[in-house]
Amino acid sequence: MNTSSESAIRKFLQLESAGGIVLMITALLAMIISNTSLSSIYDLLLNTPVEVRVGGLEIAKPLLLWINDGLMAIFFFLVGLELKREVTEGELSNPQQIVLPAIGAIGGMAAPAFIYLYFNHDDPVSAAGWAIPAATDIAFALGVLSLLGSRVPISLKVFLTSLAIFDDIGAIVVIAIFYTSKVSFSALIFAAVCLLVLYALNRKGVVSRSPYLIIGVLMWISLLKSGVHATLAGVLLAMFVPMRCADDPNYSPLKSWEHDLHTVVAFFVLPIFAFANAGIDLRGVSAEVMFHDVSVGVALGLILGKQIGIFLLCGFAVMLGVANFPKGMNYQSLYGVSALCGIGFTMSLFIGSLAFEETGVNLLFDERLGIIVGSLVSGLIGYAVLRKVLK
Repeated sequence: MNTSSESAIRKFLQLESAGGIVLMITALLAMIISNTSLSSIYDLLLNTPVEVRVGGLEIAKPLLLWINDGLMAIFFFLVGLELKREVTEGELSNPQQIVLPAIGAIGGMAAPAFIYLYFNHDDPVSAAGWAIPAATDIAFALGVLSLLGSRVPISLKVFLTSLAIFDDIGAIVVIAIFYTSKVSFSALIFAAVCLLVLYALNRKGVVSRSPYLIIGVLMWISLLKSGVHATLAGVLLAMFVPMRCADDPNYSPLKSWEHDLHTVVAFFVLPIFAFANAGIDLRGVSAEVMFHDVSVGVALGLILGKQIGIFLLCGFAVMLGVANFPKGMNYQSLYGVSALCGIGFTMSLFIGSLAFEETGVNLLFDERLGIIVGSLVSGLIGYAVLRKVLK
């Protein structure tokens, strides 16, 4: 890895780490407010109806869903930009470097899902949340890693980042396939037309942001009306942003957009999402509610499932010679990172909202409790292990 690319990775990781710390603060603030006399104001704010109407087109949602469907589309757009860059010329462009994190991501998604379903398979409504503990929150995980300072080798951070990227790919596929409501084919056809326009813009080498933004917003609206989750518009839009500029080989439209969005997402989009979704009222909660199958399934899926799935599959891959540890990494640090991947906060909360918000059964408290407990315990275990094994 050359000096310039290593410097770029360090800057990216530093920003993600700082964003993770801000996420922790906003999530804690939401928890505090939800357990005080301010909780009624918090609930009133999130349930405030917001309506946009243009002619016969109407989008009316409470503020919470504008955050989850609208702001998070920007987050997924950034995820899509990062995926395209990494596959094109980054860490994921080298097959030797992607085998181990890819295998780890498979285990890290499968094992938590199995553990969750073990507790919830007999209830179709609860079983819909099987994907909640399967995601890793890269911002939070890197935020915890940053607490260990310079003892953490860059290779370990790159491994964690690559694994989380594969996790994001898996989460995007899961959302697209399993978490859609009734599908409107006319809206899907309009979304397909938007994709064709984006393809034409890309082929013609258009680098101006305005056409992509306009088509992206139209595609977001069409997916919102289609029943396919609207945040996927962000990922689809990112796939058509040009990597190179024909007139200026030193300018990358994709990297420029990615650079500009990192700060917005890390310090505005995700903190607002965390504040809106992390608040749970624990006052007067009984033991029966605390140990609901959804809460237990999510918590153990994150705490045990991530450790078991990532550590065992990566360990077997190294033992069998299918993959190799990157420089500065061993079985002890692999276990610490595996535990750290149990921090599923942002993506887990997002998938949980998709799984339960339209069921008519109030399981959002249970999944949020499981996510917070599972993520907190996983973070503590991962930090303790890495602090001991990294000299």
